[in-house]
Amino acid sequence: MLKGQDIVLLLLLAGEPSFGSTQRLADRAMLSVATTHRALHRLEDAGLYDRRRGRVPEAAAEEFLIHGVKYVFPAVRGSETRGVAAAWAAPPLVAELAGDGLPPVWPHTTGEVRGIALEPLHAVVPQLALGDPALHERLALVDAIRAGDARTRRLAERALPDRLRVPA
Repeated sequence: MLKGQDIVLLLLLAGEPSFGSTQRLADRAMLSVATTHRALHRLEDAGLYDRRRGRVPEAAAEEFLIHGVKYVFPAVRGSETRGVAAAWAAPPLVAELAGDGLPPVWPHTTGEVRGIALEPLHAVVPQLALGDPALHERLALVDAIRAGDARTRRLAERALPDRLRVPA
């Protein structure tokens, strides 16, 4: 069964041409080598990672993230808190959607946005998002699919595939 850190790794791998060793990937993902190794095995078992080629099958990842992730990892909201902009409150959707009320945020002590807590896929998500704008977009789009209304999900579903492609 997939875990939240597996999806974080999937999104990290999806936008990068190569990470080299498991150690480098683990360092980049702020996870232990053992956790990263097990996550790669689960992704491979699910058909979301090709270890031989060292890459994510884009079509499979797109299908799972658009149609399956919201059922496997349903959104859990919390109370008002400080954090990192998430879902439709973060780029790229923030420019397209005007929201009423407090925005969704991944709780984080150094976050600069006050909003309603949206439980991230894994505890490392806010910190990773702060350090990598492209990964932040991929994570936010997945959370928009997990937590958004029909219009928000449609916008996220249209924006996500381009961000899963490895640059040539």
